[in-house]
Amino acid sequence: MDLTGRRQSSNVDDRRGMSTVKKAGVGGIFGIIIAMAIAYFTGGNPLEAGMQAFQQSLGNNTEVSSSQQREFTEEEQQLALFASQVLASTEDVWTEVFKTQLGKTYIPPRMVLYTGAVQTGCGQGTASVGPFYCSADQALYIDLSFFTDMKKTLGADGDFAYAYVIAHEVGHHVQHLLGTLNDSHAKMARMNETDANKVSVRIELQADFYAGVWGHHEGKTYGSLEDGDLAEAINCAQVIGDNYLQEKARGYSQPESFTHGTSAQRMKWLKLGLQTGDMSRGDTFGISESQL
Repeated sequence: MDLTGRRQSSNVDDRRGMSTVKKAGVGGIFGIIIAMAIAYFTGGNPLEAGMQAFQQSLGNNTEVSSSQQREFTEEEQQLALFASQVLASTEDVWTEVFKTQLGKTYIPPRMVLYTGAVQTGCGQGTASVGPFYCSADQALYIDLSFFTDMKKTLGADGDFAYAYVIAHEVGHHVQHLLGTLNDSHAKMARMNETDANKVSVRIELQADFYAGVWGHHEGKTYGSLEDGDLAEAINCAQVIGDNYLQEKARGYSQPESFTHGTSAQRMKWLKLGLQTGDMSRGDTFGISESQL
């Protein structure tokens, strides 16, 4: 993905090198995925690792404050630059898509870069839960070390794969602006776990679709996509499918526990967004499970 000379976003809050932990919070599924994958490949218990990461995301209301300052490597600085440029691209693309396809005004999110732990409007977030979006403060949070972990543990590498991760979280922001995210969470709160998981899958697949919509218009408008970029994103979508990860970790999968969708579903919706760029094609809520 060629972003040479492209602008950086002014909506980036760089808190790297400083960690402040104040209270319990929530995180994203990507970190739980990474924790399970690391345990699998190092001989640990993936289920225990996943549960520990989940419990860390919820926290225990313990208050701890710490900070550190250090020099960042060239690779870390390049990742920060890339993340800022990708966010700027999502701002440009979604501003135009909202205007032309929805007749609405797009309000961009903030992106917070942090190291280790961070305080958010949703509570405490940690690197163990990976990139996540908090609708309470309309911000996405990323510890850039996640991309290194993603490469080492899942084999999901490449700049467009990284951009897909950021665009997926921005997709949740789009859902928030359109009211989809809050409505879905309200419904989930009234459901049993199995039914709530099914709604979660629809939320995540739509965020994958929105990531594809961004990629479609980014490539069409700026010609930034290069050979292999689409394959990188599709591969990433495959290896973070619920069935793929569960089968890797324990040899079988439990569909009732899926929260993000299968590899096939994630690739399908990402591809649909990439191919069409049409917001009206992304209704993952109004179709049957067999159509997902």
